[in-house]
Amino acid sequence: MLFAPGGFRRLIVRPSLRYRSAKHPAPPKTTVSSGQDTAVRFLPIVSAIAFSAMIAAGAGNAAGDDATDILNRIDDLWRGESSHAIITMRIQTENYSREMRLEGWSKGKDKSLVRILEPLKEKGTATLKSGTNVYTYLPKTDRTIRLTSGMMMGSWMGSHFTNDDLVKESRLADDYVSSITFRGERAGRPIVELTLFPKPDAAVVWGKIRIVVGEDDLMPVESEYYDEDQAVVRVMTFSKIKKMGGRLVPSVMRLTPSDKPKEYTEMAYEDLSIGVNIDDSFFSLATLRRK
Repeated sequence: MLFAPGGFRRLIVRPSLRYRSAKHPAPPKTTVSSGQDTAVRFLPIVSAIAFSAMIAAGAGNAAGDDATDILNRIDDLWRGESSHAIITMRIQTENYSREMRLEGWSKGKDKSLVRILEPLKEKGTATLKSGTNVYTYLPKTDRTIRLTSGMMMGSWMGSHFTNDDLVKESRLADDYVSSITFRGERAGRPIVELTLFPKPDAAVVWGKIRIVVGEDDLMPVESEYYDEDQAVVRVMTFSKIKKMGGRLVPSVMRLTPSDKPKEYTEMAYEDLSIGVNIDDSFFSLATLRRK
C-alpha cells in the first residue's frame, strides 16, 4: 500500500512492541454483541500503513459477510497489481508542524517506491522496497542506506508512520485471526466491528487490532492498534470518501498516537491510479537515486 521521511525521530510505538514469534498465545474467545454498544472493548493500518488495499465501488451490504470477507475488502481498497499515487502528508507535533507532497509507485506485494516532491529542501528523498530489502536515499549527502530490521519501527521523515508502515504489503487476513465482535448502531451509524489477533507464526508487531467499518458500504471508519499488553498505541481514522482509481476509497487517513492525542500525521490522496504499467526494473537503486 502507498502512503498507505529529515532524520529519524524517536520510536512512535512503545519499546515493548517487537515482531512476534510462534510463542504468542492463542487469542481469547470473543462474542458478538448487537444493538447499542454495551460490550466488547477488544479489538489498526492498514498499512496502513500502513502503512498501508481494492474493492469495487459500492461494496454492498455487510449483512452476509464474515470477518475474513470484510477484512479482504479493506485490504484491497487501495491495492491493485500495481498503483501510482500523489499524496499530501501533514504532520503535527507539540514542537512543529510540516507538510510534504509525495509520489509513490507499487507493484505486487514486494515492490514499492515513495519519493518526496515537496518541500524543496527534502525533494528527492526516497524509500524503496524491493523483495525483502528496504533502502532510503538522502540526496543532500548522496547516501543510500539499507534499513535493518531494527530500523523498521523508526519514524519515517518525522511522521507518526514507521518505515514498516510505509512498505509493508502483507495482507491482514494472512497475519491475523479475525472475528466480528459488534454489529449494530453506534453514534447513530450502523457499523461492524472486527477484532484481530495475530496468528502464532505471524511476524507482526501488534498484539491486537480493532477495525470499525460502515455496515452499509464496508468503508473503514476507524482502526485501533494495541501492544502486547493490550494497551492502545495509536488510532487511525478514515474520511472524505471519493472515487479514485475507479473505486470509492477514503481519501484522507489520520494517525494519532494514543499517548499524545494532540499530535497526528494525516495523509490525503490527491490522485490514485490502479493497474498502471510499471516494469519490474523501475524498482531499482538507480531509480531510487534519481533526483
